[in-house]
Amino acid sequence: MTRRGLSWVALWVVVGAALVVGTRATGPITPADRVRRVASEVRCPTCAGQSAELSDAPAAQAVRTYIAAGVAAGKSDARIEQELKDRYGSDILLRPPASGVAGLVWALPVVALVLALGALVLAFRRWRAMSDVVVTDRDRERVDRALAELAPAEGADGPVPSAGHPAGPGS
Repeated sequence: MTRRGLSWVALWVVVGAALVVGTRATGPITPADRVRRVASEVRCPTCAGQSAELSDAPAAQAVRTYIAAGVAAGKSDARIEQELKDRYGSDILLRPPASGVAGLVWALPVVALVLALGALVLAFRRWRAMSDVVVTDRDRERVDRALAELAPAEGADGPVPSAGHPAGPGS
């Protein structure tokens, strides 16, 4: 493997390790943390698009109380969410399910990212292939002739100014 390949592997290892370390919990999760986490993923039954955690509506307070009772009873977060879905319908969850047609919400961004990365790889390979152009002696002669034609003519008043540098005092 080349040095360039090894550097890419090292980069991915560092990024992966950073993601793993960044997603780990810093300490034990308290019952209040669990109640907040579940309530943040549940929609307020009477509010439009607001979580039960943030809403002050009586229905949201009832949902938070129900979640707290479930946590105190030792129920799992998934079971509490399922009981809320059974009671209020599947629209109670702010997070769409990861299966069926709603699973496209989760899959499409990943597919778009993979396609974008693939397009970038192809573009970079194409650009690299274009940089392998061979310059012939005939090409060099043409460039030399074009430069000679563009060279400023020396006149009696000195060099002719180029378009980007006007002649004048102090120039």
